[in-house]
Amino acid sequence: MPVKDAVRTFKVLSDRTRLRIVLLLTERDLCVCELMFILKMEQSRLSHQLRALRQAGMVEDVREGRWMIYRTTDAARKTLEGLSQTVLGPGLKESAEALRDVKRMDICLREEIRLKRGKLAATTRKRGGRTGEGGD
Repeated sequence: MPVKDAVRTFKVLSDRTRLRIVLLLTERDLCVCELMFILKMEQSRLSHQLRALRQAGMVEDVREGRWMIYRTTDAARKTLEGLSQTVLGPGLKESAEALRDVKRMDICLREEIRLKRGKLAATTRKRGGRTGEGGD
């Protein structure tokens, strides 16, 4: 990995929120509304973090119907595996914060947050309003 790419990777992962997002996305592909629920974060702040991760080549977005789904790139997965074995250590995913995030992800999936948000957005559009999420 060229030094320039290594610096970019370390810089983007040095942010706590971005690291939490990447750890979640190594577990499962998620949409913005699911990440909002899990991280208890506003859409605008989350979008800023996702943009930084995309620009660094750590995540990519894929359209699935009306949803924009985020996932880690193959290169990012390899990088994270290497970092976990050397610099970060295997305990990162076992930290209290990471375990809380995974627990909230399980709740999010069980409660079908994506489906509920989609129904809310459709209802609001029929009334002529806006939800501010646009189907993620």
